[in-house]
Amino acid sequence: MNALHQPIEPNRSWHMPVGDGHALYVETVGNPQGLPVVFLHGGPGGGFSPKHRQLFDPQKYHAVLFDQRGCGRSTPFASLENNTTPHLIADMEQLRETLGIEQWLVFGGSWGSTLALAYAEAHPDRVSGLILRGIFLCRPEEIRWFYQEGCHWIYPDRWQTYWQHIPESERGDMLSAYHQRLTSPDPKIQLAAAKAWSGWEGSTCCLIPDEATIQDFEMDEKAIAMARIECHYFIHHSFLESPNALLDNISKIRHIPTWIVHGRYDVICPVKNAWDLHQAFPEAKLTIVPDAGHAFSEPGISQALLQALKDFQP
Repeated sequence: MNALHQPIEPNRSWHMPVGDGHALYVETVGNPQGLPVVFLHGGPGGGFSPKHRQLFDPQKYHAVLFDQRGCGRSTPFASLENNTTPHLIADMEQLRETLGIEQWLVFGGSWGSTLALAYAEAHPDRVSGLILRGIFLCRPEEIRWFYQEGCHWIYPDRWQTYWQHIPESERGDMLSAYHQRLTSPDPKIQLAAAKAWSGWEGSTCCLIPDEATIQDFEMDEKAIAMARIECHYFIHHSFLESPNALLDNISKIRHIPTWIVHGRYDVICPVKNAWDLHQAFPEAKLTIVPDAGHAFSEPGISQALLQALKDFQP
């Protein structure tokens, strides 16, 4: 179980209108008679890639992958209108009903773990299991750690571009300063801010910084969607009912079989997030990967995820 499954093409792909002018790009992969699983990508705004299909054994699983509002191949691109966590939860329910699925395994990493928890707490009867990677609970201290102060003690060199993009007079609130630029009517101002924001994230997502990953994060379209949508969510506290909402509501889902996979040296979402979730949810199986950061593609992370998918039985 050291490698992802072989590349696979989707059985079907389409755009599903979800109202408010949005249409989600959706793919189904694998065995139509297999166990249903829905993949929730990170960001928010990250979109999914063909590599994500390779997580799922095509004989065992009927995998559903979709780009959340505003990103990837969903339309309108990088839109912040009617783009909130409750909208995404409703989109998932519409997709589940459209596909005639009673229950599905919900698989999410980073922001995808946030959305997976929020969805499960809203619709626990529709979730057969949870596989969560790189836990992100969207608490204010987590946002402050990565975007204001904390993580830069580990990556001061990579921080410099992100930090220096904002004038010194505005650096007391980096989130607001970036939000102002990422919502500017001037596309050039948006793009410059997006590259600085997304480049910082790409620089820190792997245990060993990878230049190809950084360049991917800084590509114009990926940077714009991720930076605009992430900043939009974070400045609005991810549209959760309270700062600690996901942990406060954990009793609703403690009966659901759950696997938590987290890299020991994840600096985007520190391992304390996974530990706090496990303390509130001791029934979940926690795997702390000793030689990994944040990215799902790191060998120890992908191996643990593949093992969880192998172990899952409804």
